[in-house]
Amino acid sequence: MKITTRELRDLTTRAVQSFGYSKDETRAICEVLLYAQLRGNNQGVAKLIGKGIPRDPNAGEIVIEKETPISARINGNRNHAMVVVKRALEIVIEKATKNGFGIAGTFNTNTSSGAIGYFAAELARQGLIGFVFGRSPERVAMHGSFEPVFGTNPLAVGIPADPDPIVLDMSTAAISFYGLVEASTAGKDIPDDVAYDAGGKPTTNPKEAIQGAIRSFDRSHKGSGMALINEILGGPLVGAAFCGLGDSKGNWGHLIYAIDPDILGNREDFIRNVGEIIVRVKGTKKLPGVEEIFVPGERGARRARQHLESGKIEIEDNLLAELRKVAGVVQG
Repeated sequence: MKITTRELRDLTTRAVQSFGYSKDETRAICEVLLYAQLRGNNQGVAKLIGKGIPRDPNAGEIVIEKETPISARINGNRNHAMVVVKRALEIVIEKATKNGFGIAGTFNTNTSSGAIGYFAAELARQGLIGFVFGRSPERVAMHGSFEPVFGTNPLAVGIPADPDPIVLDMSTAAISFYGLVEASTAGKDIPDDVAYDAGGKPTTNPKEAIQGAIRSFDRSHKGSGMALINEILGGPLVGAAFCGLGDSKGNWGHLIYAIDPDILGNREDFIRNVGEIIVRVKGTKKLPGVEEIFVPGERGARRARQHLESGKIEIEDNLLAELRKVAGVVQG
C-alpha cells in the first residue's frame, strides 16, 4: 500500500514512543529507521513489529569508560544501540575533526543498530572517511558448517563525494535477520541458497531459517572470513560478547572510526578525485541489458530522494498493518 512519507514518519515516531523511549531517544532511533525505509533497506520499520524494540527497564547512563584524544570506549549500559552508536558517532566526528583520526567502540547494548550505512553516511557528510562494524547474536554459520556462530555482522564505509557520498553498507550474511522477518511477515519464501534449517538442510522457509542458520553473503570461505573479522572488531576489541561467549543477546558491540583526508593530503583534492573515479566507473562499457552502472549507495540515495520529493512510499500491506497496531493507530 502507498502512504505518505509524513504518515510513515508519524507512525514510526508513535511506534518507537510506545516502547518507552524519551523524545531525544525516539528522534535518534527514527532517523536510522527512516533512513533505511526510504532506501528500501530491510533494516527499517520491520524492527518495530513482533516483539519490537522495548526499552530495557535496566538501562542506565551511557558512560565513556576509557578515553584518549583520538579514542573512546563506550558502555551503552543497556541502552538502544541506535542511541549509543549515535553518541559514538558524535564523539568520532569531534575527535577526527580535531586530530585527523577518531575511533570509538561501544558495548553493552542489547538491540540492533539498524542500517549502519546511516552512520557511515553521516561521517562522509562531514568530509570524513568513515568505517562502521557491528556484531550481533549468532545467526550465521561458518563456511562448511550449519551451526550459527557469528552475527549477521554488517559493515559500512562512507566516502565523501559530491553530491552524495559513496556508502557501502553490507551484511556479511546472505540475508539479514530482518530480511527473514520481513519475508515471514509477508508470507513469502526466501531464496533457496541463503539459509539452513535447524538440521542443516537448505530451506526457503523464513521461519525454518530463523530456527536454523544463515549462510555468508558469498556462500564461501571469503564471506565467512569477513564475518569472522567483524566478530573480532565488534566483539573482543570493544568488550562485547562474541561467538556465543558471554551475554551474546545483551552485549552487542560496534566499532566506528573516521579518517580526515587532510592528514594524508588535501580534503578538497580528495573529494574531487573521488568524483573523477565515480565518473570513470559509471562511464565504463556496459554489458548487454545494463542501463546504468551504480556506485555503492547511489540507488538507495536516489530512491530516498524520489520518495521525499513525491511525498509517497510503498509499504507492504501486512507490515503496514502491524506498524499501525504498534503505533496505536486504528484504521476505520
